Parts: sequence; structure tokens; C-alpha cells
Amino acid sequence: MKIRIKGNSLRYRLTKTDVEHFDRDGYLEETSTFGTQQFKYALQRTMSEILTADFTDNTITMYMPAAMAIEWTSTDRVGYQNNNSQLQLLIEKDFKCLDNVAEDQSDNYPNPLVENFSKR
Repeated sequence: MKIRIKGNSLRYRLTKTDVEHFDRDGYLEETSTFGTQQFKYALQRTMSEILTADFTDNTITMYMPAAMAIEWTSTDRVGYQNNNSQLQLLIEKDFKCLDNVAEDQSDNYPNPLVENFSKR
């Protein structure tokens, strides 16, 4: 799972394996260590009606409604967003990049734009 934060915008991008684990467990977490401290970001299935997030104990947790999670993990739907609060939230499946990048993308979803890109 990747995280991107820019101003009041928070985005999570999940690989195929991440989505499978979230579907099975209802929870996914990553940890980054900074010296003696840890920063965590997590995705948790919830019974709420909208995509929300909070920051507690050095952990950002995005909460995804169960009905939304079921649709997202079992269909081709790319993602969901919530632009109705001060914090803009987006969760999406991670596609393979169209240009060459050094990171391993073998577990990413096929990019639906690859045909258009290769015709250029």
C-alpha cells in the first residue's frame, strides 16, 4: 500500500495482494520507521456510510464502509473518494505506470490506458 499526502489530500493506492489481504482481513497496515519512532498508515473496514480518516498515535487510518469495500474488492471499480470534508480522501487500485520506473510493479493492476499509450 502506498500513501500520498499533499496539503489536505490523502490518497492510498493498493496492489492486487493488498486488496486481497484487505478483502480477507478487513484491515491493512504499513509502517515506516524514523529513527526511534514509527509512522503507520492503515485501511480499516467499518460500518460507517462514508469514507473517513483520522490520525491517532502516529497512525493515519482511513475507514472504508463495508458495502463500499465489498464492491471495490470484488469488481473492476478503480476507487472511491470523499471530497465532502476538509480532508480530501481517495482510495484506488494501483495501476502499472505507463512510463519506465525503477520500482517493482509486478503486483500492480494492468493499466487500462496501455493500448492508447503504445499507439503514440
